[in-house]
Amino acid sequence: MAKTKIVYVCSACGTESLQWFGKCEACGEYGTLEEQTVNSSSSPVGAARSGWQSNNRTDNRSATAPKPRISVPFNDITEEEQARFQSGYNELDRVLGGGVVPGSLVLIGGDPGIGKSTLLLQTANQLSQRLSRILYVSAEESGQQIKLRASRLGVAEASSITAAKQAESNGKNGKVKSKKKEEEKLDKANLFILPETDLEEILRELESLQPQVAIIDSIQTLYFAALTSAPGSVAQVRECTSALMQVAKRDNITLFIVGHVTKEGAIAGPRVLEHLVDTVLYFEGDRYASHRLLRSVKNRFGATHEIGIFEMAEHGLVEVDNPSELFLGNRDEFVPGTATVVACEGTRPILVELQALVSPTSYASPRRSTTGVEYSRLQQILAVLEKRVGIPLSKLDAYVASAGGLGVEEPAADLGVAISLVASFRDRVVDPRTVLIGEVGLGGQVRLVSQMELRLKEAAKLGFKRAIVPKGQSFAEDIGIEIIPVGKVIDAIIAAIPPQQKFGKDLDDLGEGEEDNPEDF
Repeated sequence: MAKTKIVYVCSACGTESLQWFGKCEACGEYGTLEEQTVNSSSSPVGAARSGWQSNNRTDNRSATAPKPRISVPFNDITEEEQARFQSGYNELDRVLGGGVVPGSLVLIGGDPGIGKSTLLLQTANQLSQRLSRILYVSAEESGQQIKLRASRLGVAEASSITAAKQAESNGKNGKVKSKKKEEEKLDKANLFILPETDLEEILRELESLQPQVAIIDSIQTLYFAALTSAPGSVAQVRECTSALMQVAKRDNITLFIVGHVTKEGAIAGPRVLEHLVDTVLYFEGDRYASHRLLRSVKNRFGATHEIGIFEMAEHGLVEVDNPSELFLGNRDEFVPGTATVVACEGTRPILVELQALVSPTSYASPRRSTTGVEYSRLQQILAVLEKRVGIPLSKLDAYVASAGGLGVEEPAADLGVAISLVASFRDRVVDPRTVLIGEVGLGGQVRLVSQMELRLKEAAKLGFKRAIVPKGQSFAEDIGIEIIPVGKVIDAIIAAIPPQQKFGKDLDDLGEGEEDNPEDF
């Protein structure tokens, strides 16, 4: 007879413990152990092991050569090209690796109100015009709420939306229609809505309808009646995702699963949730800005760290064709303390304008603030400029921000941050037709970065004339932009900031022997 026992499961990593602790021993998080009741019986692993041993135990080894029982030799596996279908949005297809893979599981996370449901409803509308059956499972909204949102987005006019339980509700109200008319109505509708939170009902609908694509919004609100824990707990999220994955892989159904995020920005629930799915996407963006970023952090069918850029308009999300123009400021205005860098997100180069402001501090210790740039990188670049170049920044406030709020975390933007700080300190203007690419080392040198040719081609396409890059890079063809190689930060400062007699001593007068003299600045 099965017995019940109490275990404590970490909501961050899913580790189980027989005793409650204030700190999880596996991941080190505090206050994440939750009490759960489980049924304990004879160990299934032990039973399986004993059965295998009883059937295969022999006293003498066989004289014949060993043979595989069910494994297949690697050379016998044939290569089959995975057929994809388009989602209707090029930005989403780019992040997914070229299109939607049939039978794949895609997990989408993001802050509340960022646009996850809007994106998936628009995608379901586009897919319903190409495929025969699309199922949208809404565990947070009713069918009427989804219909109202679809009307605002213009989705209702593009395709007919039919609730999967419409026939049942009509029967309860006494409005029973003939079976023939109901079948004709369902045949014309390609997008089905199922407002349900019970996992067993959802699985029955998946097996009955057999849709090509199903959307689960969201996984934290589903519950499995056999478990005693509340919806959203570690056990519920794990079991619901595992059951959906088995049905999707068996019936070749593509699943889009919406996941809530924690205050730190990670997807809520155990980490096993991200390991079960094929693709993990994060929907990012500032609530006060109009653009949204769809970032891939895991993809079994394509490159990771790809991004898709959307803009929240009056009728929903709209694709941004040229994202570099979105993150570039007005190049006709000459503003001190700005520089342009080329950041690579996956295989996409994006030109971003960096803005810096250096001013005298009013406090005992100077303030440092960043928006879109990693704070530790700013601290490191400030130390390099003071020690290797001789700019006294230790007693000045320093603020650095990227235009549009795009997160620029790769080291290739270091040179642009350093030049913008120097330009703001000297109140100089960097040539607006110049891009800066390079990593700043602790010794004041400029290091090489990857995908240099791809970055330069994007800059030349947008009309930039010069590029200051690390020394030692060779190119096979003419890219169409003047390349200025530099080996040290001081060389990049001299090349980036032209002489301006209005603001005192020119940077062109600096030499190698003067780079550590603070009086030059």
